[in-house]
Amino acid sequence: MSEARAPLQGLGIVYFGNDWNAENRTSSHHVAERLARTLPVLYVDSPGMRAPNASGRDFKRALRKLRAALQAPERIREGFWRCTVPQLPFRRIPGVEAFNRRFSRWAVRRALRHVGIERRISWFVVPHPGFLAGQLDEELCVFYCIDDYAAHPGVDMALIAQRDEALSRRADLLFVAPPALLESKRALNASTLFAPHGVDAELFGRAQDPETIVPAAACDLAGPVIGYIGSIHEWIDLELIAWLARQRPQWSFLLVGHAAVDVSELRALPNVRFTGAQPYQDLPGWAKAFDAAIIPYRLNRQVANANPLKLREYLATGKPVVSVRNAEIEKFARWVGIADDREGFLAALDSALANDTPQAAAQRIASVADQTWDHRVETVLDAVAQKLAAKRISLSSFNPVLHEH
Repeated sequence: MSEARAPLQGLGIVYFGNDWNAENRTSSHHVAERLARTLPVLYVDSPGMRAPNASGRDFKRALRKLRAALQAPERIREGFWRCTVPQLPFRRIPGVEAFNRRFSRWAVRRALRHVGIERRISWFVVPHPGFLAGQLDEELCVFYCIDDYAAHPGVDMALIAQRDEALSRRADLLFVAPPALLESKRALNASTLFAPHGVDAELFGRAQDPETIVPAAACDLAGPVIGYIGSIHEWIDLELIAWLARQRPQWSFLLVGHAAVDVSELRALPNVRFTGAQPYQDLPGWAKAFDAAIIPYRLNRQVANANPLKLREYLATGKPVVSVRNAEIEKFARWVGIADDREGFLAALDSALANDTPQAAAQRIASVADQTWDHRVETVLDAVAQKLAAKRISLSSFNPVLHEH
């Protein structure tokens, strides 16, 4: 470990993130994987953002997850483990909130003992387990804010907003990925740093490799092919996609990802094809089939505050990109067609297809070549080491015993 990273020596990370086995790979996964190359990491799946639902099905599901939390952490690879610490969703019932806090603290400490992480940093990528900040004998608390989670559909908005604010204030170091959230976070915590998303540039660059194989399900599509990669949730503008498909019946629309909402209207269109969820490592093959890629988000609070991973992933493929507008996407306006309405979106696609060249593809790839996840995490770890060193100096100045040692 370098001298600059010396404050991290002997530490591990207890990392509270999205579901490790989710269909979509998010920054939560990318950052954790790279942290584990430097420090031991216990990845804690943290379900519980959804608004309470007093159904018997939810109760049985919660009990199953609680039982699963009693199992030993799963070893992903050397120095990298995963466990689940769920919460009962019925928070308005007296005693449930106190149970969630006590059980979570006990279960996480138990898992840490099992994997042998004695000294640690707590690292939160989701806010709802933030009540554990400062409860795990951690030497530093990091909040790596990647989204406006309170704006997600179906979550317990009041609870998530409250815990997001509390964790933002409590964290020793606060990283913020969405630029639209940066100023509001700085108002809560002076130790706030901008940490934009990265990209696996090497992986997605394989879309330009002649040896990369296009999956059979995409080989027979009539061109041009307009592609989308990612989960299909409430924030995807299905009506926009359907309108585009009807306006250009000679085009094919290839949607790669798990559909979590009703897509029956789109499925009925002859020039729209769904693939379902696909392995992350296979995505360059699907992208190779694209003639242009789209980000068709609905314009709501969640999207306004988003920093979409797929923006950099699309650019790394070299394919033309057309998107709706937000603060992060506007930074890439030189390489991305940005539209404010459906007519503008269609016109931008027409232009992207008509004006694509090998030189333009190379420029798109170059625009994100230095924004890899490896580079992002190196920068973040340097900041964490500096903050940890400063905190130790501050503590020693107030504690003569620590100062003497």
